[in-house]
Amino acid sequence: MTSAARLEMRQGCHSILPLTVAVVPIGLVFGAVAATKGLSALEAMLMSALVFAGGSQFVAMDLWTHPANMAALGSAALLVNIRHVLMGASISRHMAEFSGRQKVMSMLFLADEIWAVAEFRARGHRLTPVWFFAAALPFYLAWVLSGFTGALLGAMVGDPAVIAMDFVFPAVFVILIFGFWRGNHTGWILVGSAASALLVHHVVPGVWYILGGALGGVAMAALASRRAREVRP
Repeated sequence: MTSAARLEMRQGCHSILPLTVAVVPIGLVFGAVAATKGLSALEAMLMSALVFAGGSQFVAMDLWTHPANMAALGSAALLVNIRHVLMGASISRHMAEFSGRQKVMSMLFLADEIWAVAEFRARGHRLTPVWFFAAALPFYLAWVLSGFTGALLGAMVGDPAVIAMDFVFPAVFVILIFGFWRGNHTGWILVGSAASALLVHHVVPGVWYILGGALGGVAMAALASRRAREVRP
């Protein structure tokens, strides 16, 4: 391995470090919730390792029954993760140095947090496979192992909402949003996304509000870009 590759590996690990620390309590909460639903620690760990999508895993726990309704779980997971289509299209613009296999592998690790740090990186540097996987793997391992630990401790912790641990997940996303803050332009996109999500949540049952919020934000961004082109001399 060259010195440049080692430097990129260190930079990737350093970039994801704060979010890796932040995802540990979320993983613990997921494991605790999974334990309250009757999953063993091994089953919770396997779910985190194979699904690797916090939002859809929490939604799956909300819908979890015995026996599990696989059609309902699969539909909910697909709906929650459909935003990954937009994230994949966004990050693929910066993957000129990735081979076809590396692009496929990178999409398997494309969690919200990893996508966010990769977009930050691409603003000032070329995005390389070494940097990307050095950022993705520590985060992935932290998520899987914290879910396992949370399931082991779940019986002692009980309902995470009682100790307000259920707010950790939305708190991380609030931090990610402000990392992308670019003034009023970003504010209007957030308003459009939030209004769309609330409207859909009010009138449509299920988790369609996630897709509604994503499409509302995209529509507002498109309108803002069009207006900026019109006023540009």
